[in-house]
Amino acid sequence: MQFLNVPIRTFFEYREERTVFLYEHALETQEKWFKYMLEYGSRTKFGADFGLTPNMTYQQFSEQVPIHNYNALFPYIDRIISGEHNVLWPTKIEWLAKSSGTTQGKSKYVPVSQESLKENNIISASDCLTFYTHMFPDTEMFGGKTITLGGSLQALERESPLKCGDISAILMENMPAIGLYLKAPNNKEILLHSNWNEKLKLIAMNTVNEDITALSGVPSWMLLVMKEVLQIKGKELIHDIWPNLEVFFHGGVSFDPYREEYKKIFAGKEVFFMNIYNASEGFFGIQNERNSDDMLLLTDNCVFYEFLEMNEITGKSKKAIPLSEVELGKNYALIITTAAGLWRYEIGDTIQFTSLRPYKFKISGRTTHYINAFGEEVVVDNAEKAITEACKKTGAIISNFTAAPVFLNTGKTKGGHEWAVEFTKCPSDLDLFSQVLDDALKSLNSDYEAKRTGDLMLVKPKISVVEPGTFIKWLGSKNKLGGQHKVPRLQNDRKLLEEILSFSDIISHSNCL
Repeated sequence: MQFLNVPIRTFFEYREERTVFLYEHALETQEKWFKYMLEYGSRTKFGADFGLTPNMTYQQFSEQVPIHNYNALFPYIDRIISGEHNVLWPTKIEWLAKSSGTTQGKSKYVPVSQESLKENNIISASDCLTFYTHMFPDTEMFGGKTITLGGSLQALERESPLKCGDISAILMENMPAIGLYLKAPNNKEILLHSNWNEKLKLIAMNTVNEDITALSGVPSWMLLVMKEVLQIKGKELIHDIWPNLEVFFHGGVSFDPYREEYKKIFAGKEVFFMNIYNASEGFFGIQNERNSDDMLLLTDNCVFYEFLEMNEITGKSKKAIPLSEVELGKNYALIITTAAGLWRYEIGDTIQFTSLRPYKFKISGRTTHYINAFGEEVVVDNAEKAITEACKKTGAIISNFTAAPVFLNTGKTKGGHEWAVEFTKCPSDLDLFSQVLDDALKSLNSDYEAKRTGDLMLVKPKISVVEPGTFIKWLGSKNKLGGQHKVPRLQNDRKLLEEILSFSDIISHSNCL
């Protein structure tokens, strides 16, 4: 394997021009992809319905084509599932990426074209390795193997000529031979296994004796794999098993709440945590600096981007803006148009730009994942930063968490928030944990601070400690184990929270168990 490191590393080193282009030509490339989308879209039934033409202006496009969520676009997707061609995209659609949407709701089926696979997913993966190689020019990563936690191929719930699976499984199925060779295990049957509990054990058993140099996946699920590996070998530190492990490519959820547990497993050896933003709908961002986990927006990867200010999200006439008009620090809902026929599609994530030269951003939350029961407008980014601070100040390590409002009942004049938290390591003082969490939220969110001042409308957060394995049990009950499936951090009602609490036999509101 070591003989491959130098030639592969050299290949990515010579993509310097590509990285410069992404930095310096964002607006030009967006204009290029906009015209590309119109050229292809004008040949489709969707294009006929909305009057798409190759030469229309952005203003005409934004006036004629409404912003779509999944439900609005589903009648067209339904026709594709039935085998109809040329509906949203003119070239043949062979695959549907099954997206969880939220872990509560029904799955979504996202069309995948050859253009979106090649020009977005595969190119973006190459961009990711290019940036890593430029940050670490002496990397030995390509001399070993990578564990990639992906999903599985699945049957559709109805008759259809299309194939279906998680986007990671679709990419695995279309992966060149060299890519599969560098995976561990390099057995597709294991990598695409549909039973997550069995798959986890099989991956662990088939990698304990490999030279693992890189990991890729969702932090919460990768932890389970590593714990299984440690158990098999009877070790406490992962580098006693994989001494050459150097990087973890992660995405899907914020890494901060899991950082301390990873440090514990990686004790004594530095591993670089590289932030990426990929989803069933596409690959959108990559960390490109060693000292900042903000991500570079991938503007030349077959996606046309628009941005919707959060105060527009519930309006009847939603007015999005192009990349050229975004501002620093504002919360935007991400709107994408892709080469698979997602037209002005509201993906459900919110981002904040941290730089405009180049265009860099951080994920701030989900358009549907927030708490605003009392005008506090707490978003996922607030929650994750606050709970990370609480863990740091109390020595706690969390496995998972979610939060929801405590509504005003008869006789109560004030509401609050309840946090269901599963600890790997309990805090030194649960009351202190709650206090630090509360103080951190106040410092991060002025609306929350205003409602908490003098207990005006909100009381101190209530921490409900659930027994180990509670969140896994809940995910399993939803058939959402593994891969891209994540627990929503915030909800504006109590349905999800109550469901999760029902899976715990032991709940403590005052003592960490």
